[in-house]
Amino acid sequence: MHVYQMNPQLNAQRAQLRVTDENVSQAMSGYRPQLSAALSAGVQALNNGLPGGGSQSATLHPRMVGVTLTQPLFNGFRTANSVRQAESQVRSGRETLRNLEQTLFVAAVTAYMAVVADQALVEAQRANVAALRQILESTRTRLDAGDVTPTDVYQAEARLNRGLADLNAAEVQLAIDQATYRQVVGVPPGRLSAAEPIDRLLPHAREGAVAIATREHPSVAGAMYDVDAAEAAIKVAEGSLMPNLSAQGSASHSVDTDQTLGTTRTDQASITAQATVPIYDGGLAASQVRQAKETLAQSRLVLDQARRQIEQAVTTAWVMNEGAKTAIRAGEAEVRASTSALEGVRKENLAGARTLIDVLNAQQDLMAARARLIQAQRDRVVASYTLLAAIGRLDHKRLALSTPDYEAQTHYFQVRDAWHGLRTPSGQ
Repeated sequence: MHVYQMNPQLNAQRAQLRVTDENVSQAMSGYRPQLSAALSAGVQALNNGLPGGGSQSATLHPRMVGVTLTQPLFNGFRTANSVRQAESQVRSGRETLRNLEQTLFVAAVTAYMAVVADQALVEAQRANVAALRQILESTRTRLDAGDVTPTDVYQAEARLNRGLADLNAAEVQLAIDQATYRQVVGVPPGRLSAAEPIDRLLPHAREGAVAIATREHPSVAGAMYDVDAAEAAIKVAEGSLMPNLSAQGSASHSVDTDQTLGTTRTDQASITAQATVPIYDGGLAASQVRQAKETLAQSRLVLDQARRQIEQAVTTAWVMNEGAKTAIRAGEAEVRASTSALEGVRKENLAGARTLIDVLNAQQDLMAARARLIQAQRDRVVASYTLLAAIGRLDHKRLALSTPDYEAQTHYFQVRDAWHGLRTPSGQ
């Protein structure tokens, strides 16, 4: 929830999407009239020669005010295609935002499970140190009774110090991963509880996962929208080769602008239609059309590449998730066997059938088995969320996060048909 609301990278991408939304409003402006006003004033000295000799002098104060209204009527469908291009860019931007949301959720789960695993490992290391202390105390007691040699005490002390070093390393790693959690999530972790895999949202077969991913993953969907935008860009470029038609109305009022001194003011109003037919522009438009076609070809290749990458990512995530299940089963069996082995070795040591080093080795094996199980449990949860992200379904709605939704379309509709206004919908 904190990641969805407060992550600066995610909020920055949302701001970038709002920037992209404005492209649609800018493209829509091609349908709308343009109104401009002009105002001028000055001083002008005249000396006009008259027929038959003589001259006429005057000082004028010319002033003029006028308004012009221009309405585009036809521009080779460039406005319509520009709107389609901008809308495709917005949809692609939404998929980019969704993909980043997935990436950050995986990072948050990874950081969360790292802290959970570190906490469990620290507890296991503390239990290991307590057991080694007990072994050392027991060995010293037996040394006083003459049952063991000083070498046994030294071995127990060495293993205890190794356990203390391992505990310190685990505590250091916990502090590091807590800082990483703080950076990713935005709040300190505190005491975290163990999480469960997200298997309820995963498909039952790898082939189904691949099929879903190639349809729904945001990187594939975004690449498809990029293809749509590239197709519209070709139409925009081709529009430069077509005629343009516009209507213009103007009105003006001027004073002291007649240099013949025949009138003192002039009022004008006009309505005109203008058609422009391009004939030759030095090859610019043709080059832009060819360039847009190459961009379309590139976009289609990027789409093919995205599908292949997603298929590979899903396959890898699926195998890792299944492998994590096997690792947990093996780790649990290893811990059970190592616990039983340690109990047996301790009893045999008391009976004189085993040495102290056998007990210490069995204790070390149990600690290593617990550490491997903790790591497997961590990997299992992370792998399940990674697989859900690989198929494109790791989003806040499916996770049922108790947080207000960021509705990207809200800002889009606020600015799409806006005719004026400098303030953003957020009030800035």
